[in-house]
Amino acid sequence: MTALGNLDELRLHHPPRRVVSLVPSLTESLFDLGCGDRLVAVTDYCVHPADKVRHLPRVGGTKSPDLARVRAALPELVLASREENRREDVEALQADGFKVWVTFPCTVAGTLELLWAIVRVFDVPQRGLVIDALERVYEYAALAAENTPGLRTFCPIWREPRAPEPPRWWMTFNRDTYMHDLLRVCGGENVFADRERRYPLAADLGQMPADPPDPARDTRYPRVTPDEVARQAPDVILLPSEPYPFTDQDAAAFDAFPDLPAVRHRRLHTLDGSLLTWPGTRLGRALNELPGFFLPFASLNSQE
Repeated sequence: MTALGNLDELRLHHPPRRVVSLVPSLTESLFDLGCGDRLVAVTDYCVHPADKVRHLPRVGGTKSPDLARVRAALPELVLASREENRREDVEALQADGFKVWVTFPCTVAGTLELLWAIVRVFDVPQRGLVIDALERVYEYAALAAENTPGLRTFCPIWREPRAPEPPRWWMTFNRDTYMHDLLRVCGGENVFADRERRYPLAADLGQMPADPPDPARDTRYPRVTPDEVARQAPDVILLPSEPYPFTDQDAAAFDAFPDLPAVRHRRLHTLDGSLLTWPGTRLGRALNELPGFFLPFASLNSQE
């Protein structure tokens, strides 16, 4: 599936006037592209722009939407994401005759392509200037990263729940994700780029053989052990506030691994997780803020 997903199959005959968004990053993007007035309902996690989404009707969570509320909103288009939403919810709405645009941006370039598609679908060509500006920032960041050695980076997005410190495992992501590509563009080298998730959990942690490959299973988000992290020797550790709400307390837990370059040089950073996980117009902030975690220390990469 491409970033634009099933757009070509939808046969939209006019710009949608009633839209339900099940994707927080797309909700924000619609407002930034001048289409926010088309939204008739959003999820509980659609929190930006705060002053504009505050009074919109809610339809529940991204992975637990109240489909009755979605139907009651009488949308001409439902915005969904393969990353955020469950296939069964999408198929239920499609079975009822609703048009559901299922997007799947896995790269920065794919995200820009998606934003251009929104401009076309909603017939707001004047908003292309917003995307032009994003593309210029993207080109600048990518050029800067090309001329600087990437810093080896570990970025967990989840951890073993209700576990002592440090946990037995963290969940991270591999090269087939938007987060990986965004880090690459901004000057980070994902130390688990080639690591695939194995099933079940015990296999992912190296405690038993893995199940045979299953195309239906998502292998992009491996669970990695402290020993694996230590072997990768990351120069930088990023702790985003979502999907797991990492805090300074989680950063302090890495003091148990004093030999990690990131710990030795105090390059552990908590950050706004939406910068990493919201493909859309928030990309502008991400491209401006994330390089600061890497570029000032790039010369240290060759000194470890």
